[in-house]
Amino acid sequence: MRNPVPVMGVLALTLAVAPACATKKFVRTEVGQVNVKVTTLGTSLEETQERVRQNETQIKDVDTRAQQAASQAQQSASQAGQQAQQAGQQAAAVNTRADGIEAAARKILFEVVLSEDSGNFKFGAVDLPDEAKSAIDTVVGQLKDQKAAVWVEIEGHTDNVGDKKYNEALGLQRAEVVKRYLYEQHQVPLHKINVISYGEDKPAAPNRTRDGRAQNRRVVIKLLA
Repeated sequence: MRNPVPVMGVLALTLAVAPACATKKFVRTEVGQVNVKVTTLGTSLEETQERVRQNETQIKDVDTRAQQAASQAQQSASQAGQQAQQAGQQAAAVNTRADGIEAAARKILFEVVLSEDSGNFKFGAVDLPDEAKSAIDTVVGQLKDQKAAVWVEIEGHTDNVGDKKYNEALGLQRAEVVKRYLYEQHQVPLHKINVISYGEDKPAAPNRTRDGRAQNRRVVIKLLA
């Protein structure tokens, strides 16, 4: 009969080694799966990063195009504004020339000058004196006698004492006072009355003397047909 001891030893050794081998195999299997997952995640992360990079590039392209479009739109709007301004200036110039031609074509039917000696316009004053009202009433009488369409032109003038802009404003105030009197007292339609101030630009006499300056402080009323 053979000795059972060696056989039992081999069997024990086999039983001891087998679990160890199984454990190593399991570990290798699990590690392999983990590596596969890590590799997969790494690949997915790289793809995600690439998509993010592409999206950022597209966003930058869109921003660039949007800025270019906004800049072009602003330039177009600026050009349109300049063209509109130029068109307005041209239209104003045409209207001015048309008014000038129309005024030049009209005939002066009657003219009255309200100066300091005839209208009693004192230095720096804009009130309408009684003498001036009487002269205006005469103009209205002439206006009513006309059967054709008649327009009234009122010019305001001053002497050259003081600031030029002040004199322009003063001349306009004097002309406006006459216009208001024509409308309120005689019901002359406002659309038939044109008011302009020449200030000190069109003197009727030299401003070197007191008498000359008195003549220059005046309002001229013209009836035009």
